[in-house]
Amino acid sequence: VTSIRLAGAVRPDATHFRPFCPTEEQSGPGTMSTENVDLVTLTRHLLASEKKCGGSGDLTLLLASIQLGCKFVAMSVRKAGIAKLTGLAGAVNVQGEEVKKLDLIANEVFINALVSSGKCSVLVSEELDNAVIVQDEKLKGPYVVVFDPLDGSSNIDAGVSIGTIFGIYKLRDGSKGSVEDALRPGSQMVAAGYAMYGSSTQLVLSHGHGVDGYTLDPALGEFILTHEQIRIPERGKIYSVNEGNSVYWDKPTSAFVAAKKNPPQESGAKPYSLRYIGSMVADVHRTLLYGGLFMYPADSKSKNGKLRVLYECFPMGFLCEQAGGRASTGTLPMLDLDPQDIHQRSPIFLGSKLDVEDLEKLYKELA
Repeated sequence: VTSIRLAGAVRPDATHFRPFCPTEEQSGPGTMSTENVDLVTLTRHLLASEKKCGGSGDLTLLLASIQLGCKFVAMSVRKAGIAKLTGLAGAVNVQGEEVKKLDLIANEVFINALVSSGKCSVLVSEELDNAVIVQDEKLKGPYVVVFDPLDGSSNIDAGVSIGTIFGIYKLRDGSKGSVEDALRPGSQMVAAGYAMYGSSTQLVLSHGHGVDGYTLDPALGEFILTHEQIRIPERGKIYSVNEGNSVYWDKPTSAFVAAKKNPPQESGAKPYSLRYIGSMVADVHRTLLYGGLFMYPADSKSKNGKLRVLYECFPMGFLCEQAGGRASTGTLPMLDLDPQDIHQRSPIFLGSKLDVEDLEKLYKELA
């Protein structure tokens, strides 16, 4: 058997690797391209990070199964129209929402990938009424995974960016795996992330040491590190909210949006721009990169908010705070919320730190 080592396939700990890039004199027919051949894949990056922190490798293996699911869903989204995967599946999920065909496929793919990894004992999915408790002792692992397999699926038929959101906890000490392992504040998560399926497939991930972004190279079939240590601006210029619900908003939310749209002339501040896609992954991704505020408040129509705590609010709040931003319910830091039900809902405001603090001040003054 012939062993072949690619130029970019170096060990994660090979700190002295220097890719060959020929000079102009060396360039010519038959010489290597000046493209960077030292590609940092997601797996390589995770292994290097876990080795540096003295980890066991279990989290890297678990995330490898998640990235496999993301690749499969990305492929399915690209060919959805041709393979007739758009449209409704004729079912309603636990949230009372009509289920799309791709929802069912994504849910099954992630459950199979996660259980077969042997690294998790409890799974919570948006699509299932109850938590999945792994019964086979050979497949039990030290982690709990909460996930929304296909967020924004109402946009599938329109070709709008959609995504997968996930968060990871460690089992409580002495636990063999139960739903209580998932019903914990978001501050106890050890990792969180999302994949966005749009013009490109991007995976944004944090395991407690900042936030990194990876882009799927379809030719290699690998996620490549493209956005290292994402930092959200301290203050932004954009607010993102479904303004069609403004008639139902409470006073603090209404006052905040009015102040950003029509700042006092004497302040010299410019009005914020409204950007709203209607897919949480896409809206939060833009907020992470450009700053501003993503909002889904509680209102008179949805008194407890609409987004789910465990697999939407917590993972996105975790990422935002790891990137230097802030996440809040308006009255409480988002990650301090103590969930009582796996499908519990909550209002959420996340984004640039100063923008979120402005809104929290209004809640103290007007609520």
